Amino acid sequence: MPGSQDFTPDTRNNAVMVLLNGQLVPAHDAQVSLFDAGFGLGDGVWEGLRLHKGALLFLEAHLDRLYHGAAALRIEIGLTREALTACLHDLLRANGMEDGAHLRLMVTRGRKSTINQDPRFALGAPTIAVTAEFKQRSAEARPLALAISAIRTSPPEIFDMHLNTHSRVNYIRALLDVIDAGADEAIMLDHRGFVASCNATNLFWVKDGTVFTSRDDFCFKGITRGNVMALCRDGVAPLRQGDWPPDHLLAADEVFVTGTMAGVTAAGSVNGRSLPSAPGPVTIAIAQAYERLKDSYAKEHAAP
Repeated sequence: MPGSQDFTPDTRNNAVMVLLNGQLVPAHDAQVSLFDAGFGLGDGVWEGLRLHKGALLFLEAHLDRLYHGAAALRIEIGLTREALTACLHDLLRANGMEDGAHLRLMVTRGRKSTINQDPRFALGAPTIAVTAEFKQRSAEARPLALAISAIRTSPPEIFDMHLNTHSRVNYIRALLDVIDAGADEAIMLDHRGFVASCNATNLFWVKDGTVFTSRDDFCFKGITRGNVMALCRDGVAPLRQGDWPPDHLLAADEVFVTGTMAGVTAAGSVNGRSLPSAPGPVTIAIAQAYERLKDSYAKEHAAP
């Protein structure tokens, strides 16, 4: 399956355990109520976590985003960060996972007495679920084909992209829009018509050696995005943020996307136009710097 989420199937995933409300259960036996607010309404928040050389990468930043999002939705997680972290490591140990795994941590408002939008119908504790998979990027992954979708991102007062919420319908619509045009992932403009984001990743491009990306307001608050921007500011490449029209992106020398699963992934074309190099020299330098950052973090934070 092409795209930034491309991975190699692993038969070990046929027997993995998951965590559901504090209990380790076989993935195929895990059940959530049909009256759960996450299932019926997309009422919850989530994080994707990457296990690299014994460490859950940049876990503190992911937990910051999770707890911030839960607070914005007035969902009380009911666990301290330390207790939740301990649960994550229990799950990794139960599955014998030490590297190359991907976790999805999900918190919903929990079971409701009836399915409606009113949060006051919640019956009590949230649902906390964590899936764990052996998941590596495909060795045959090729540069992405990107295309600009007619579906746009929204300002925070309509739908705040900084909240990593369960509801992804707008982004799924954008992806469906460009799949029909033969693309792997959608580029989304903001409500004013400037380049904002991809449907599942953050977007960067390079022109004459300088890296460009959108302002923060109308794109995902990506952890990998933040790390890549910090690497650029530390000297890997010049960086400029701003409001950029689509024509600016379409004239790029290089394009790449970032994400927890994607890491730093090059694009090979935008709107059917092949890029001069994929990956190009700046993308390669940033990807190499990001790999060094991951290794450094893992060396310091790997579980004993």
